[in-house]
Amino acid sequence: MIKNTWIIAHRDFKAYFTSPIAYIVIAGFLGIMGWMFFFNLTHFNLQNMQYQQFNMGKGVSITEGIIRPLYGNMNVIFLFMVPFITMRLFAEEKKLHTIELLMTSPIHLSEIILGKFFSAFLLVLVMLGLTVIYPIVLFATGNPEWGPIITSYIGTLLLAGCYLSIGVLFSSMTENQIVAGALTFAAGLFFWLISWATQTAGPVWGEILTYLSLISHYNNFGQGLLNTSDIFYYLSFIGVGLFLTHRVLDSYRWR
Repeated sequence: MIKNTWIIAHRDFKAYFTSPIAYIVIAGFLGIMGWMFFFNLTHFNLQNMQYQQFNMGKGVSITEGIIRPLYGNMNVIFLFMVPFITMRLFAEEKKLHTIELLMTSPIHLSEIILGKFFSAFLLVLVMLGLTVIYPIVLFATGNPEWGPIITSYIGTLLLAGCYLSIGVLFSSMTENQIVAGALTFAAGLFFWLISWATQTAGPVWGEILTYLSLISHYNNFGQGLLNTSDIFYYLSFIGVGLFLTHRVLDSYRWR
């Protein structure tokens, strides 16, 4: 199973770089993140200069002033970027009618789905790997905490995995890449903003909506905390997305 999954993941991962998709997504991601890092760093230095100038006590920490807002914004950027990464995974196969070859091959359907998912996950991993320059700069110029940086990366990977599972699902439901991308963004935004309704939903529904919110489970990661319930939620979300993808493609096989 691992061998077949890796073959599909490797094939699709290479396919990203044979088209402009990977280069455009990576360039856009790094451009936006670079600007945000520069802005956060400048704002952080300005804040601490004001604290020292007016003797207002201890200034803002690097964790609160740079790390948390930077990686929090990174999750917003992935909300926009992931649809471009996942929209072609199955939609393109359907449009080119190569999906029939996949379905009739001796490879299990679960291996196909996992291979597609991990190909997109690898691209996200590459994008995150390129942002390691930001912690390097922080350690070269200051003394940040390791914990929040590491947990922020873990939380971002898990959250991006949830976006990817949504994208794989909608890509399996249509042959139109634009439709798949739009639905992925809309669903990701819905699970991002669902907690906004907690104030008017009552105590019971408020807790349910908060638990279903993707961003509410990221807060602990941003503070340097690893909570098993948050990890379980993200992994369950990814599992449900891939399971529904399996059901969609399994029904397609029998049409």
